[in-house]
Amino acid sequence: MSNPSGDSAATGVTLEHGSGAGEKGLKAGALGLFSSVAIGIASTAPAYSLAATLGIIVVGVGLQAPIITILAFIPMLLIAYAYKELNAADPDCGTTFTWAARAFGPRTGWMGGWGIIVADIIVMANLAQIAGVYGFRLLGLDSLAGDKTWTTLAGVAWIIVMTIICYVGIEISAALQRWLLCVEVVMLVVLSVTALVKAYSSSAPATAIHISASWFNPFNVASASAFTSGVLAAVFIYWGWDTAVSVNEETADSARTPGRAAVISTVLLLAIYALVSTSAQAFAGVGTKGIGLANPDNAGDVLSGLGGAVFGDKGLGWFLTKLLIFMVLTSSAASTQTTILPTARTSFSMAAHKAIPSHFARVDRRFLTPSWSTVGMGLVSIAFYVMLTAVSGNVLADSIASVGLGIAFYYGLTGFTCTWYYRRVLTRSTRDFVFKGLLPGLGGLMLLYFFCYAAFDVYADPHYGATSINLPVFGATGGVSVIGVGALVLGAVLMLIQWAIQGSWFRDPDVPVSAHSPDEA
Repeated sequence: MSNPSGDSAATGVTLEHGSGAGEKGLKAGALGLFSSVAIGIASTAPAYSLAATLGIIVVGVGLQAPIITILAFIPMLLIAYAYKELNAADPDCGTTFTWAARAFGPRTGWMGGWGIIVADIIVMANLAQIAGVYGFRLLGLDSLAGDKTWTTLAGVAWIIVMTIICYVGIEISAALQRWLLCVEVVMLVVLSVTALVKAYSSSAPATAIHISASWFNPFNVASASAFTSGVLAAVFIYWGWDTAVSVNEETADSARTPGRAAVISTVLLLAIYALVSTSAQAFAGVGTKGIGLANPDNAGDVLSGLGGAVFGDKGLGWFLTKLLIFMVLTSSAASTQTTILPTARTSFSMAAHKAIPSHFARVDRRFLTPSWSTVGMGLVSIAFYVMLTAVSGNVLADSIASVGLGIAFYYGLTGFTCTWYYRRVLTRSTRDFVFKGLLPGLGGLMLLYFFCYAAFDVYADPHYGATSINLPVFGATGGVSVIGVGALVLGAVLMLIQWAIQGSWFRDPDVPVSAHSPDEA
C-alpha cells in the first residue's frame, strides 16, 4: 500500500508494506492459543468487573443476579462466533473496522473502528483510577487513596507503564498477562470456595442464605424493565475478549487461533462469573446493610468488603484480604494493558487502509509493534483521564457508564457484518447457516435492542447517573446517554472530515477486495 517514509531510518520506524493480514510488519506467530486466551480473559478484568458491577446487578434484579449474569453470556457468545467466522476469512487486526468496511462500505467500517477506539479510551480513565486507588490501598495509604491529585498521578503512571510494556513487544505483554491472570483466577476461586463453605457452616454470617433454584429462574425478576437493565449491566463484565482477535496478525495460525481463543474466553468467563456471583450472594445476601450486595455504599466495589468478611483480618486471613486487593489492582492494570493493545491495532489497521493519517501505520523496527498507534493511545488516554478528573468526578463516572453504548454498537455491528458478509453461502450447509448467519445475526439484534433501550430510555432519564444535560430539543437528558451517543456522533463528524480531506479510503491494491469474498474464503 505505502512505501517507507523518507525519515524512517532516523526514527527507527517504518510504514507498512501492505495492508493485507500479515503484511503490515507486525511480529507474526508470536502468540499461541494459551496466550491468546489469557489476553482475551484478562482484557475483561474479571475481578474489577465483578467488583464494580455485581452490586449494581443485585440492586436491579435481587436474588436473580446469578441467572442474569449467566444470560448476559448469550449475546457475547453469539458475537464471539461472528468474530471467529470473520477472522477465518480475513485475519486483519482492524477487526470490526476491516470487516464492516468490506461488508457495508468504508464509512460503516470507519464507524466500527471508532466504536472500538472511543470505548477503549473512555474505559481507560476508570481503569487508571482504580489502579491508582487500589495501589495506595495495598500499601495502606488510605489517605492518598482518597486524594484526587495523588490517585490521578498514580493512574497516569499506570498508563505510562502499560503503554511502555505494549510498545516493547507483544510477547512480553502476553507473558505478563499469563501471570496476572493466574493470580486473579486463583484468588477468585479461593474467595468463592471459602465463601460457600462458610455460608453453609455453623459460623455462617447472619447475611448468609442457601442457594436456591429460584435464583436461576429469570421469570422471577420483578419486571421486564428490571430484567433488561440487569442484562445490560451484566453484558459489560464480558466485554474485552475481542482483544484476542485484535492481535490476530501476531498469532500463530492467525485464521483459526484468534477465533477459537475468543469463544474459549467467553465460556471460561461464564464459569468464573457464575461461580463468584452465586457464592458471593450465598455468603453476603442481597441486603442493603453491612456486607449485603445491595448496600449502596459497596456498589462501586463489593469485593473489598466481602474479602475482609470472608477471610478475616488476622493472620492468613489478613494476607488473603490484602491479596484480594492486589488482585483487583492487577486486574485493572492487566485490563489497562490489554485495552491499549486492541485500540493501537485498530488505529494501526485504519492507517494502513488510509482511513486515518498514515503515520499511525508505522511499526517499530526493533520491537515490531505499532509505534505511533501505541504511544498515541497512551497519550490520548492520559489526556482524557486528566481532563475528566479535572472537570468533575461526576462526569468521569457518567462517561464510564456510557462505555456500554460503545460496546453494544461495535459488537452489534460485527454480528450484522458477519451475516451480511456470508449472505451468499448461508444455504450451502446447516453449519454455514447457523454459525455464519443465524447466531451472529441474533447477537446483533440483541445488542441493537440493548443499545436503543439504554440510549433512549434508561440512560436518557435525567435522574440516571450523576449528571444531566438540558438539550435544545429533548430537554433534560441523562449525562450517560449524552456522552455515549455524543461520542458516536463525534465519530461520524470526524469520519466526514477525514473523507473530505482524504477522499475514499480502503482501496487496497495489494489485497483485492474480491480475495476476501466469502465464496472464496
